[in-house]
Amino acid sequence: MSRVLLATRNAKKLGELRRILAAEGVQGLEVVGLADVPEFPEAPETGATFEENAVAKARDAVAATGLPAIADDSGLTVDALNGMPGVLSARWAGRHGDDQANLDLVLAQLTDTPDERRGAAFVCAAALVLPGGEETVVRGEWRGRLTRKSRGANGFGYDPIFVPEGETRTSAEMEPAEKDASSHRGRALRALLPALRELAGR
Repeated sequence: MSRVLLATRNAKKLGELRRILAAEGVQGLEVVGLADVPEFPEAPETGATFEENAVAKARDAVAATGLPAIADDSGLTVDALNGMPGVLSARWAGRHGDDQANLDLVLAQLTDTPDERRGAAFVCAAALVLPGGEETVVRGEWRGRLTRKSRGANGFGYDPIFVPEGETRTSAEMEPAEKDASSHRGRALRALLPALRELAGR
């Protein structure tokens, strides 16, 4: 059994990758998170793109642990805000990880934006870096539109105000398995499957 480190402390992200691997029949990989390895200093996210941040996080994790590492960077890009908050999604309101404040600020910034101009996308870049130096970087996008108020309790971040294309529910009103099937992170992680299958077979 090969261990692969998902460089996150977010239990929901770990669960998502484990579910996707199980659903795709990938065996021989044990997914562990940052809580399962000795602590190491995590560099701040200073990249200008999701891809830069994901690769930097994965490289740091490999260097610190010697394990193959996957890292992702994701966020919300809002058409009416010229693609912002983008890489600043987790700290849009000023303090990192204050989901409610970030969500409230985006809604406030869109107060006067008509419904037909509330298009947005969740974007996720995921990087797999191996101890030998090989790197695979992929990107997943999930298009939709933003509501005027929060709905649902299943997600995190901006999920309660994001309605995916073809849906009437927000992503926070969807079941986890449904969300995995179409979300930006689900798409990015599935794009890593060929490299992960190869890793499982080593």
